[in-house]
Parts: sequence; structure tokens; C-alpha cells
Amino acid sequence: MIWLRRIGIGFAILILILAAGVSALYAVSERRLAKMYGEVKPHPVVVHTDSVTLERGRHLATAVGKCGDCHKADFGGGVFVNDAAIGLVAAPNLTRGRGGVIGRLDDAMLERAIRHGVGYDGRGLWIMPAYEAQFVADDDLAAIIAYLRSVPPVDRETPVRHLGPVGRALFVGGQLPLVDAARIDHAAPHVTSMPPAVSEAYGKYSARIGGCNGCHGETLSGGAIPGTPPEWKPAANITPTGLKGYDEAAFFTLMRTGKRPAGTMVDSVMPYRYTRDLSDDEIRAIWMYLKTVPPKEYGGR
Repeated sequence: MIWLRRIGIGFAILILILAAGVSALYAVSERRLAKMYGEVKPHPVVVHTDSVTLERGRHLATAVGKCGDCHKADFGGGVFVNDAAIGLVAAPNLTRGRGGVIGRLDDAMLERAIRHGVGYDGRGLWIMPAYEAQFVADDDLAAIIAYLRSVPPVDRETPVRHLGPVGRALFVGGQLPLVDAARIDHAAPHVTSMPPAVSEAYGKYSARIGGCNGCHGETLSGGAIPGTPPEWKPAANITPTGLKGYDEAAFFTLMRTGKRPAGTMVDSVMPYRYTRDLSDDEIRAIWMYLKTVPPKEYGGR
């Protein structure tokens, strides 16, 4: 019977170790999620509501920013992760309808949420791509805010979010970029205006605020997309090394239809359903920019 007692003691010790590990994981993740970002000061933007501004805001929020990927096409929000191990994550309703948040947020709060990933309560927003949106120019941000306020109301409640054990482990281990507010230089200056132009500079701007770096990496060399399920295909290398075989016409076809030069389709993770609505000048500017980035081997993030 001694061996049974030893097994029982060993099992109890293992349970205690696991319990301690789970408790530590929960404590660390909660501390990070509860962090307050009081150092983020309001940056005033002047919001106009003329038709030109509203159309600019619509284009930026849909074709460029791809906000509908998370907030849905009607901006009423919805669940995009619901897994017992990972957790439940939902994008909020950005309309004036029941369950919407836009009515209780002033322009300064919206600027802070979009650019800094900080919510009205001072905590970091979950899965808000502020790391890219921090580069949006003042006048473009004002146009986005104006457009969001004009969106028809949608009655849709946002379910209460929670993070599961695997989600917490990935978050603490740096494999789940859940809170962009934690990795932004909140004191960095903002560009006042970036007028559209067929130029390398505007191409870089469009690619950055459009989220290209979020999937393809800081060097645009591709690889596994951080925080995505294992079944998702890795992002392609879109430096000159990876774009061999493309010319401007082929790049237009890719951005508008999702077809490669050989006629095969890229994975649906590539948001060509949004980039197809970019203007010719925007696509041409992005192409100009991509040709100038340093060539990298695949995955050389």
C-alpha cells in the first residue's frame, strides 16, 4: 500500500503545481489587461460633416482600414472568436442603435480608441489594430469619426468578453497581440494631413494604415500571422523578393480579384474583398512603395 500512498502524494503535488501555475497565469494576465493608460492625452481633431469628408471617411473605414472585418459591414459589431480555450472576443457595435457605443463617446474618446487602442475606461481595447491606426493623419481620422457618427443605427448587443486559459497563456507568452495599447509610443507626434497622391510616400501610408504590416510583418517578408488560429495560412512575402513575377498590372489584378499571375487564388485571409475598392491611384502608390522596400527572404521579420 506504500506505493499507492506515494502515487497519491505525487498526484496531489502535481495538482498543486498546476493550480499554482494557473493562478499565476491568471494573475499576470489580469494585471496586464487591467493596466490603465492615463498617460494618453487627448489629441484634438476637427470633425467636419460635409459630403466630401463623409465619403472620405467611408472609404478609409471600409476599403483602407477594413473595419468591417471585425465590426461587420453594418458596423454593428459581433463575435469573431468564441472558443472555450481561447475565449470570447467581440467587436463592439459602433452605431447609435441599442447596444451601440458611439453615442457615449466624444471625438477625443474616439481618437484615443482608434489611434491608441484605449477605451473610455482607460484600459487597453482588445484586438483593436491601433498599432497600425496610430499612423492615421489628423484629417483622415476626423473623416473616419464623422463617417462613424453617420452610420445608420443597428440594434445589437455586444456579449461580455472573456479570455480562456489558452488565450491567457498565449497573451502572457507574447503570442497573442491582444492589447495594442501596450506597444504604442503614445507620445509620438501625429501627421496633420497626408493628401492622396501617386507617390511612394502615400503608398507607404496606405499600406501602413491598411494593416499590411499587421499580417505581413514589419519588414513585409511574411510568415505566420501573430495571434491567428493554426489553420490560417501564413502571410506571403511582399517585399521585392516575394513579388518576383509581378508587374504593376499583375499587382492590380491581385488587389482587385485575389488572383496571382499564374491564375491561382490567394487565400481568403488576404482581404481583396476590401482592397478591390481602393482607387487606381492608391493601388499604384502601394505598388510604388513595395518596390522600394528592402528585399527580404521569406519570414525575415
